[in-house]
Amino acid sequence: MDRIYLDNAATTRLSRRALAAMLPYMEGEQGNPSSLHSYARSSRKALEQARSRIAGCLHAEDGEIVFTSGGSEGNNYLLRGAIEGNRSRGRHVITSAVEHPSVLNTLSALERQGIIEVTVLPVDGYGRVSVVDLVEALRPDTMLVSLMLANNEVGSLQPVSSVGALCRERGILFHTDAVQAAGHMPLDVQALQADLVTISAHKFHGPRGVGAVYVRRGVAVSPLITGGEQEKHRRAGTENVPGAIGMAEALSEQNEDMEEEQARLRALWDTLTQGILHAISDCQLTGHPLERLFGVVSFLFEGVSADELLALLDMQGIAASAGSACTAGSNEPSRVLQAMGLLNGRRCAPLRLSMGRYTRAEEIERVLYVLPKTVARLRG
Repeated sequence: MDRIYLDNAATTRLSRRALAAMLPYMEGEQGNPSSLHSYARSSRKALEQARSRIAGCLHAEDGEIVFTSGGSEGNNYLLRGAIEGNRSRGRHVITSAVEHPSVLNTLSALERQGIIEVTVLPVDGYGRVSVVDLVEALRPDTMLVSLMLANNEVGSLQPVSSVGALCRERGILFHTDAVQAAGHMPLDVQALQADLVTISAHKFHGPRGVGAVYVRRGVAVSPLITGGEQEKHRRAGTENVPGAIGMAEALSEQNEDMEEEQARLRALWDTLTQGILHAISDCQLTGHPLERLFGVVSFLFEGVSADELLALLDMQGIAASAGSACTAGSNEPSRVLQAMGLLNGRRCAPLRLSMGRYTRAEEIERVLYVLPKTVARLRG
């Protein structure tokens, strides 16, 4: 049986180009970039070239990019570090109810410690915040707003550019978690007017275990990991040189044909969503129909268990998910779908089918053959 992978929002297959770029630095070019010999100088040069390429993709300066281990560390570093480094700005932080756990749980922990006060904005039925609600939530001591660019469960985009402009006008720091969006839509930190941005390589066909953050020049962010002098004292620890190189290659590859790839995924999204809506009764498409990432398809199916649905699909060679990989294994309903007001005690199964560079049209056709029969079997 040919296996079909439709869980790209959780993690993606490593691109061939990224792997090829990494291999020399996983074999012969083993130098620590902080050492002084020729091996080290080669690694240092490659690391800085990777930083420069990532900065170019984000329309940032080289010195504004800091390498991390991924999205969760990046969000922790930017939130904790910005709050610690900017206490004179105030102690009030605004976020939304549909943020990633690495944002919501971090802010909640800081609030329990008495360091900050947090306002969590509600969202509409599409999972989007209202700029009007944000303005009404602002206080004289608001120092930071954190709002994700694209939701990892339903794919909806937030009005980040409007929020960024609003924050810049009022001297409020603005952080956006762009982990799900980077590599899948144009990402210009200048146009977003963001001060702090998080990205992670494994979401756009780069290697796992490496990410990066953008810190706008002049913004104070205290380090999360202290120790050595790496990353200009901003993140201690020997840099993951092969990971950084693979990340830069993957992001560059995604940016090179982004318009073409977006159009291809939009066509697959249309085929998949229309096919499901036509073939399966009592189901609901979630997320905004237009302001969204078209690589993510999210549905609710009435009268079906999510665990049973995922298990049966897996037995038939289709890998999917019920939502965020970071909450997999939890018995609690999706916090995102609850915030959107879509559950309300209903017995229904969320299903997320997320596509990537290697998803093909014939795989979507196979899903449209298997999924309706599987849902009907479970309902029967």
